[in-house]
Amino acid sequence: MENDIASTFAPSGPPFVMSSRANSFGEWVERARQDLRPTPGRLSTTLRLMLATILTLLVVLVLQVPFASVALYFVFFVGRESPAISLRSLFTIVPILAAVAVELGIVILTDNDPMARLLGIAVVSFLAGLTTMGTTLPALGSTWAFVFVTLISFWETHAPASRLVTHSLWVITALSIPILASIGVEYVFGARHPADLLDEEIAIRWQAFIAMFGVFAANADRADRLEAVTQVSRLATTGQGGMQALYNKIVERNLETGSLMIGARVRITMLAQLMDLAAAVGSAPYANDPESLSRYKRIAADAQDAFHATQSQQPAHEIGVDAHSTLLERVEGMLHTILSMPTNAEHGDRLLVAIPAKHVPVMIPGGFTKPANVAFALKLSLCATVCYILYHALGYPGISTCVITVFITGLSTTGAIKQKFTFRLFGSMIGGLIFGLGAAVFLFPSMDSVTSLVILVSAVTFIAGWIAQGRRFSYVGMQIAFSFFLVAFEGFSIPTQLAPARDRLIGILLALVVMWVVFDQIWPVRTITQVRSALGVILRDGAKLFRLPENVGGHDGVFQEANALRDEMGRTIATLRTMNDAVEYEFGADRESHIEFSRSVLRGALTAAALFWNQTVFLWDERDRDLLNEPRIVELRHRLAARMDVMADALAADKSISPSDASQFFDPSWFASLKSKEYAQNAVARFRELEDNLQSIGVAEL
Repeated sequence: MENDIASTFAPSGPPFVMSSRANSFGEWVERARQDLRPTPGRLSTTLRLMLATILTLLVVLVLQVPFASVALYFVFFVGRESPAISLRSLFTIVPILAAVAVELGIVILTDNDPMARLLGIAVVSFLAGLTTMGTTLPALGSTWAFVFVTLISFWETHAPASRLVTHSLWVITALSIPILASIGVEYVFGARHPADLLDEEIAIRWQAFIAMFGVFAANADRADRLEAVTQVSRLATTGQGGMQALYNKIVERNLETGSLMIGARVRITMLAQLMDLAAAVGSAPYANDPESLSRYKRIAADAQDAFHATQSQQPAHEIGVDAHSTLLERVEGMLHTILSMPTNAEHGDRLLVAIPAKHVPVMIPGGFTKPANVAFALKLSLCATVCYILYHALGYPGISTCVITVFITGLSTTGAIKQKFTFRLFGSMIGGLIFGLGAAVFLFPSMDSVTSLVILVSAVTFIAGWIAQGRRFSYVGMQIAFSFFLVAFEGFSIPTQLAPARDRLIGILLALVVMWVVFDQIWPVRTITQVRSALGVILRDGAKLFRLPENVGGHDGVFQEANALRDEMGRTIATLRTMNDAVEYEFGADRESHIEFSRSVLRGALTAAALFWNQTVFLWDERDRDLLNEPRIVELRHRLAARMDVMADALAADKSISPSDASQFFDPSWFASLKSKEYAQNAVARFRELEDNLQSIGVAEL
């Protein structure tokens, strides 16, 4: 055994690499340093973001458009909150128009009644929360509410109505500028062939993974192992965000998928998780005993099969699924799951690789009635309403930014809200206090040209944009930009007073306190609860998938419903991996067990994805259509679906999942044809793997 790699690379791994869970200040500093390292595509993305911001600034200054601070931040908002920067981003203008219409409608119909404005804030906030959680375009709700609360506040002044109406209409122009600027920059300088870039990103990760385990298997010297581990650790640090962004561009623009394999979105999450596990192995003590060397070699061979989609054979060794499996067992298990996914060898339908956005319904089935979504909307509405009442009760209109802040910060889980609270506070201090107030005190008095302003905005945007491209601390970058623009840009002239900037910063901090009280103290939802709920959603979607041929009439209807289910499943799994990081921000005696529980849930969700993707391909393949009506196959699918519903119910009740009787699912004598027998064997084998993984999850102490 050697400990040299562990001592060098432990801080660079994913959350579960370090036993201390990054509890010390030094470990968080090391994480921040790793998160700021250059990664593929980071510089180009940051430069495009900076260019779009500068174009927006220049147009706003030339046209003397109001809402300069909102327009500048909207570049970040459009670029990161919308599914992708494309012509479809023009759809973002729709909620802007709706916000103006609702604002003017309330004022006109109620003669600008103060109570009507208050109720408008509460209702719009609630509906925006539901839209955010219940649709596949969450930016619509947040944009609508963000613009509405900005506009309605102007009617609290004593300015002439004609001026306020004109001011309200200006917001359409102000927010159209960053949208058009972002689209233009993206199409001129962005990725022309995102599928090829995504394929390259995937290949880089597989090659680094294979190289590391190949070096380990060869028992190479320390320098070679360090170099291989460094590459894997660097790629693991990037996470799945960049690859998912490229995937989103493909589906939003309905582009060709190139050589990408079936289930690209889920494969991205699986590969990112595999890289995390590989980084964890690299940060652990190196073992050079014969058994370990043999396992390294076998892992490298399995990875070659997965990379080239040869699937020459499934891993024959036993896969550990226990919550306390060794790192190598987790790597083997993740590889086994990836190898269980269908490939493009026999099924080349483009829709199986990536579903174009036009084929995905905007409304998530049941999204507006789900209790958790309604609760989130109520909490968001409560926060916005309280902030609105507070700054009126205090007679302090300068802190009206607190209402806007609610819609930039709101999240649904305690762990996530603590994470965002921490990042929001830190980002606000940097962007608002250091950059914003610092510029007002030291720079603005000496600036006498647009050039100097452009240089200042470019520098701050580059810093914020670079941080925003990180995996763990991206939200800090967003908040640096938001706070700086809100504090530093009051109008078109150089600020001569510090009070407005100070008041805006106080408003931001007030909103943070209100949201912490509502989301974390009055009405908390633990992240672990959301993690468990997400797995339940995946299982129920899988059960629906098994029942589709009988419940939906016609092949077209089956395909349409299957597309919606697998899109929701892919989004849920990607979100589940993000929540897996957020669990670290839960505190208390059960924090470590919650992290282990969340990791087990993610492993179970990825295993479920492999099972469901095999079923999706089965539905798509015309050669298997005859099996859809075979009575024994129909009965098997219904039994598996019923069992998945039972497991989802157990998760909802926080109960352990007991094993089922395998004989109730498969008996070779039931199936007359070889094809139906092979299908049944494959489906049951994948299901047993899923059940074994879910049994290892256990019960979370909430």
